[in-house]
Amino acid sequence: MASRPKTAEPRPAPRLYLISPVLTDTTGFAPLLDAALDAADVAALLLRLATADEGTLIKRAKALAGPVQTRGVAVLLDGRPELVARARVDGVHATGLTAFADAVEQLKPDGIVGVGGLLSRHDAMLAAEQGADYLMFGEPDAHGTRPHFAVIEERVAWWAEVFESPCVGYAGAVEEVAPLVAAGADFVALGDWLWNDPAGLPATLGAVMQALRLPEATA
Repeated sequence: MASRPKTAEPRPAPRLYLISPVLTDTTGFAPLLDAALDAADVAALLLRLATADEGTLIKRAKALAGPVQTRGVAVLLDGRPELVARARVDGVHATGLTAFADAVEQLKPDGIVGVGGLLSRHDAMLAAEQGADYLMFGEPDAHGTRPHFAVIEERVAWWAEVFESPCVGYAGAVEEVAPLVAAGADFVALGDWLWNDPAGLPATLGAVMQALRLPEATA
């Protein structure tokens, strides 16, 4: 998840950042995940694991991470930087500056540390200064609440115009993907709604991939 180039070159189409449901049964989720990786260009997977003892969490993470990483997809844990090495994943996604600072201390310079839950522009700039590998805007909080989508678009556009660190825009529906692309997101995150969409995973991801294609990338 490298920084975007400083020179004004045509941007490649953003890639996908998939967010798993909160998992207790990795066996049941594995076929669905495999189908998603077959259907779309995925850069990263964020594993959200239901609360359990450390041994169980590591076992769950390993069950999914290995096959996904062989496809060239980075695997991140939702928090728990202390488990990264034992789970053999690539890094963590931290929520908020305090958790982010703790993850940076534990994992840098070798592991990926991304950050979300940024409440202000100032927080975003602080995270970038402290070495965030990416910043995520627009994801739901612990209660499922998100900012208004116009605010998310504005934040992504501001970041993409001014800063080099990659940004991930969270799309809460297929209809939000194209506006995030237009705003300048480097990656587009898809969460719970993707796995539960009534249209079915192949159709939904087909529509998402179509929305990701920038005019200059397909000309």
